[in-house]
Amino acid sequence: MTATTHRPRVCVLHTVTALPAVFSALLPQEAPGVDAYHVVDESLLADTVAHGMLPRTVRRVAAYAALAEEAGACAVLVTCSSIGGAAELVRPHVGVPVLRVDEPMARQAVHTGRRIGVLATLPSTLGPTEDLIRRTAAREGAHIELATSVCPGAYAARTAGDTAEHDRLIAAEAERLAARADVLVLAQASMAQAVGRLPADRLTVPVLTSPQSGAAQLATLPAAQAAAR
Repeated sequence: MTATTHRPRVCVLHTVTALPAVFSALLPQEAPGVDAYHVVDESLLADTVAHGMLPRTVRRVAAYAALAEEAGACAVLVTCSSIGGAAELVRPHVGVPVLRVDEPMARQAVHTGRRIGVLATLPSTLGPTEDLIRRTAAREGAHIELATSVCPGAYAARTAGDTAEHDRLIAAEAERLAARADVLVLAQASMAQAVGRLPADRLTVPVLTSPQSGAAQLATLPAAQAAAR
């Protein structure tokens, strides 16, 4: 098996239209042994923002995973933290791994510092991320303190198409939250760009984002490791 002719297929499931471009750039670096295809369904996030985690959302994520398996995918990567809980719930019902993009970030956070700041632009994302970090800390035997924030106005700015204001608000709130934390977690993959524009000396703690470490999970799949050899 060679990486050029028999790369294993993976499905990357998004709820934000900007993210396929982000992961298309990352995957050749972080998981060069895989052949990724992207699926975007914004309604999964819209339903979760409006109603919380619905049973039908879990069923729909399960359906996407089942279709990916039928398409020959060896794994599904869910890049939306708001529906990360659905990714976990469907795992027993499909024959391929269903990965949360933020699980590696949560593990890194609990091993980086005791005081963890978590920043989101949506309550529907903050809750699942906070829950994931707490469960990860309990499993790893780490004692942590969480300080959380839903960045005021950022989601509304993004919805209105004002990316500059979205990024400005996130950067300012990240700086404020980081001042009382040992490590800062950005709960949404779409937030990484905003904080990345801050000068290096403005944030004095590590800032963790999910896209890079989330994508790197795909390189650890047995099929990807075999293809990379």
